[in-house]
Amino acid sequence: MIGEAKPRFAVSRMDGTPIYYDIVEPLLGLDDGVQSDHPTVVMSDGIGCDGYVWKHLRRALARSYRLIHWHYPGHGRSPKPKDPQRLSIAGLASDLCCVLDDAGVSAAIACGHSMGVQVTLEAYRRSPERISAQILACGSPENPLKTFRGTDLFESFLPTVTSLVERTPWLFNRISRKLLPTRLAYEIATLLEANEALLDQNDFMPYLEGMARVDIRLFLAMLRGARAHSAVDLLPSVRIPTLIIGGTYDTFTPPALSARMHSSIPDSELFMVENGTHTAPIERPDEVNRAVLDFLRRRVAVADPATTAAAT
Repeated sequence: MIGEAKPRFAVSRMDGTPIYYDIVEPLLGLDDGVQSDHPTVVMSDGIGCDGYVWKHLRRALARSYRLIHWHYPGHGRSPKPKDPQRLSIAGLASDLCCVLDDAGVSAAIACGHSMGVQVTLEAYRRSPERISAQILACGSPENPLKTFRGTDLFESFLPTVTSLVERTPWLFNRISRKLLPTRLAYEIATLLEANEALLDQNDFMPYLEGMARVDIRLFLAMLRGARAHSAVDLLPSVRIPTLIIGGTYDTFTPPALSARMHSSIPDSELFMVENGTHTAPIERPDEVNRAVLDFLRRRVAVADPATTAAAT
């Protein structure tokens, strides 16, 4: 069970683009009339995503935590940015802080999935007082293209792909909008990465549908932003509670990346999802939810004991 999501828009300091986000107040807060005492969790997605991976975790956290989920420019309900070239990781981290400002939140627990890991780390670098703890799921602290499926081949092809797309973007957008939100695309995705044995198709299809709506030029611009970014130098200086979640079969951001982040971030914790892939939070949601709730209970805030039961 989860409370009503209240839609809002912040304004990016980068270029004035409206940034959509929603807030869900904790169910305990709705019952006891005290909302300000409950910690806030802000969730940042991967490229092309608008929240599919947080479905089960949102339900697990909804009893005791205020939830904020936001959409990157050109994703979900956020319009395209006025300046697509500003879609760097630093620019997105600035947008995250704008969302917290608009919501009146001085500090939040930040969850990041995939590229959202880079966004979360960069937000901590820029404004460490705004991030009280972080949960880094299936991501890399730097350029994910150089380790994508265990090779840097995709990185070397990115300039060629970008040049090709720029010639006929309308054609590539039309193809993606026709093919991505289909059963065929789902079968290909489970063949290449997601573990079909652990996955509910209804949990994964929103990812394909969301990807189909994202302009391919914007998608590639964000890939270039992720490629240019690194927070490896930041990791040893992180001084907030950190939980790192990885999938043992993740080929997009291989498990070695999670292990290296864990070894680099002082006093961090590592939870590896057995047989989990890049979509581990929706493949083994009960395990991930328990790990997150236990981490928050021990390291961050005292949550209601009933929260743990609500995760299963």
